[in-house]
Amino acid sequence: MADLQSRKPLLNPERRRKGIYILPNLFTTAALFAGFYAIVQAMNGLFEQAAVAIFIAMVLDGLDGRVARLTRTQSAFGAEYDSLSDMVSFGAAPALIVYEWALKGMGKLGWMAAFIYCAGAALRLARFNTNIDVVDKRYFQGLPSPAAAALVAGLVWVMMDNGIAGPDVRWYACALTIFAGVSMVSNVLFYSGKEINLRRSVPFIVIIAFVLGFLLVSSYPPGVLFGLFLCYAVSGYVLGLWNWLKGRKRVPAPAGPPEGDA
Repeated sequence: MADLQSRKPLLNPERRRKGIYILPNLFTTAALFAGFYAIVQAMNGLFEQAAVAIFIAMVLDGLDGRVARLTRTQSAFGAEYDSLSDMVSFGAAPALIVYEWALKGMGKLGWMAAFIYCAGAALRLARFNTNIDVVDKRYFQGLPSPAAAALVAGLVWVMMDNGIAGPDVRWYACALTIFAGVSMVSNVLFYSGKEINLRRSVPFIVIIAFVLGFLLVSSYPPGVLFGLFLCYAVSGYVLGLWNWLKGRKRVPAPAGPPEGDA
């Protein structure tokens, strides 16, 4: 009996450690399920539900990483599993949704636009995994795949909410899909927000700003979310143009030929 009691403290920490490692992967699995659910709903013609499922996958994808960091359960398995889940939820699912919703009747151009997006998401995730230790943490290189997915799904959601059918805006959908796919593999820098420390104390006005932000989103979720992610997608190009213009101003003008030269 004494020997059994002495072994109990050794068993409990092991069980607890295994349980903690399962926790972040449960969020990843839930995000994967949301992406799969979005594909199924798109196949059934329920495009609004499919678009909402993409946003739910976004929330779950953001939680799994934070849970892993808070519980100190980051692992190589979790990172690879998260990338595979992202490819389904933010790569294949949005491409299939927008194709079934608007691009299906455009022939080759339609499926090519959807493939550009899908390939862009795959390349974006592969580059992120290989450059994770060498890039500036303050910025993403290329549009993040969740933001690109929110851009495409947001268009579907806001159009469906206003009773506009996909074929009526197929050219806009095609252009936006290609834009999102190309932006993911571009070298344009997008602000990551990773330098924000949630454990640090903030002024009271910041809390008020968060409350107002939630109220704004809740007032009209489809339009507000689509507008926010559209602004974010454009912000990288605006920032790049601003830095380019500043760089040109700093370059000194070339000196003219010295006096007396022919």
